Amino acid sequence: MSSSKPLRGVRVVTLALNLPGPAAIMRLAQMGASCTKINPPSGDPMFHYTPDGYALFHKGVKGKTLDLKTAAGQAAIHTLLPNTDVLLTSFRPSALNKLGLGWKSLHKQYPGLSLIEVVGAPGPLAEIPGHDLTYQAEVGLVNGMGLPPSLFADMGGALMASEAALKAVLTLKTTGQGSRHEVALSEAAAWLALPRRLRMTTPEGAVGGAHAGYRVYACKNGRVAVAALEPHFATSLCEAAGAQISHPSKDMFKLSTHRAIENFLASQTRQQLDKLASAKDIPMMSLPR
Repeated sequence: MSSSKPLRGVRVVTLALNLPGPAAIMRLAQMGASCTKINPPSGDPMFHYTPDGYALFHKGVKGKTLDLKTAAGQAAIHTLLPNTDVLLTSFRPSALNKLGLGWKSLHKQYPGLSLIEVVGAPGPLAEIPGHDLTYQAEVGLVNGMGLPPSLFADMGGALMASEAALKAVLTLKTTGQGSRHEVALSEAAAWLALPRRLRMTTPEGAVGGAHAGYRVYACKNGRVAVAALEPHFATSLCEAAGAQISHPSKDMFKLSTHRAIENFLASQTRQQLDKLASAKDIPMMSLPR
């Protein structure tokens, strides 16, 4: 993370629960924003299923507990908003309106306040319930019966939310007005799934296993992730493996090249391959079984 603090002096209040909001507020705090997290009396669900993760994402973030369904809670949030630059939420639009925190109401009361709404899907689809898993499934990132290795839609949405905060700050500086930004987790998942939709990561794709220099291979005492995609990296890998190639852009897709590299790597230990990667400047990472 850069030591630059582009959001120094920017005040952010977040009502966003679960992973996307906390991950976004973490980035905003790292960029220098002064951040306050408002939790309901029951707390953020994230705290209950990963207290260590919750603490990590809220490092340096001030915390308050307010029941926004009560008059006292409503009064308390409205004492904060006049001095807030960005409000981050993760409610459905109907719930936000019930709390009196919809965009029309906010903009009328606080013209300089920007609203970032993290929702499941854009526009009218925002009322449909969903979570990271359903958004990944929708764009083809859930294979078989196993769960995805990470919460890509949530984390991608957090990046988009922090990007939206930067847009809001720039807009305020140029127009003097707050702005509304909708961040849809389904769109974050679709963005992250673009390489798959373009068939880059399917088996016939160059980074899906068809290119012999971009695969995970077995070695003597584990595995090795090889990312020798560029011609000069591929040539160095093939020289080490004794694979004869004359045109890397074509020959790396041949079965004979795959087999030569596979056989060579299977004969090497993780330690040998780590040394080879360093000595020959080949992007490889050895892994345990």
